[in-house]
Amino acid sequence: MYRMKPCRALGCTPDNGWIGRVVDPFGKPLDGKPIFRGPVSRPLLAAAPAAATRRSLGERLQTGVAVFDTLLPVVRGQRIGLFAGSGVGKSTLLGKFARGITSDVVVIALIGERGRELREFVERVLGPQGMARAVVVTATSDQSALVRRRCAWAAMAVAEHFRDQGLHVLMLADSVTRFAEAHREVALAGGEVASLRGYPPSVAPAIMAWAERAGPGPEDGGDITAIFSVLVAGSDMEEPVADILRGVLDGHVVMDRKIAERGRYPAIDLLRSVSRSLPLAASASENADIGQARRLLGAYDRAELMIQAGLYSAGTDPLIDHAVQVWPALDGFLAQDSPEDGITGSFRQLQAALQPLSK
Repeated sequence: MYRMKPCRALGCTPDNGWIGRVVDPFGKPLDGKPIFRGPVSRPLLAAAPAAATRRSLGERLQTGVAVFDTLLPVVRGQRIGLFAGSGVGKSTLLGKFARGITSDVVVIALIGERGRELREFVERVLGPQGMARAVVVTATSDQSALVRRRCAWAAMAVAEHFRDQGLHVLMLADSVTRFAEAHREVALAGGEVASLRGYPPSVAPAIMAWAERAGPGPEDGGDITAIFSVLVAGSDMEEPVADILRGVLDGHVVMDRKIAERGRYPAIDLLRSVSRSLPLAASASENADIGQARRLLGAYDRAELMIQAGLYSAGTDPLIDHAVQVWPALDGFLAQDSPEDGITGSFRQLQAALQPLSK
């Protein structure tokens, strides 16, 4: 093995010994310890596995968060977008995923993050439990656009290194927006014209090519389950990066600042979120519980202004009456961690929350 310079200009040479380490987009260690180059150089811009050879989505994964173990299931090989503004608990939720989602290896791309946040994320959000199976690839906001963009590609190359060993890899990318902004800087400097609300035309294929590399692997390989975070100002799901990514993923989760402001974390807006692993990821009875929860939350949402203003009279609509009774318990359920028995226990908690109060 060779010491230092593990990632060359046009490729990356990850090694199994990178687990538990923090590296930059060139593979240089950021934790003060020596690091070693793997035996094979991987291209930064690798092609996705051939579509005809990829497996279907796999089994449902335990996440450690009750809402994702029930209403928004995550399955092996799925790609999900996490759409959130700043300061609504996105990093904390990603940390829970890194510790709780069942996988062999976790690869985390921190693209354009503030420098002071790296150590906090590693030590407090991930903690020893999360770092024990993680590789963190990071480029801070003060680095050039070329380095920040490379961070995303290098992290995916690391994930592919483990996937090709037949392992299940969880990839967490924070954030696609900063990857797109870095690509925009490079593209505009190269002469492209901004045409998509300030973004050049090449940003769409760049995002889609990167996202397509994650997902189910070929028959003889592992899988990359990916969660891509997107920064959306004012929960604007129609802004270019969010719109591009939403079209190629297997589900999207929207985090709402108003929910965070009233103290419920994770601040997930369930009615605007969807997992495309459903209905196959759940049994018939579980899908019935999921459908009932969505109907009740939808009914309460539509009538909330009348309820809060005292304009709704009990008995007018049986569905709204039921929603009013269960809303506190159901809203509280969305903030719960999974119990020790995981998915089974989470559905038991959901069923309890759906029961109306006895008269």
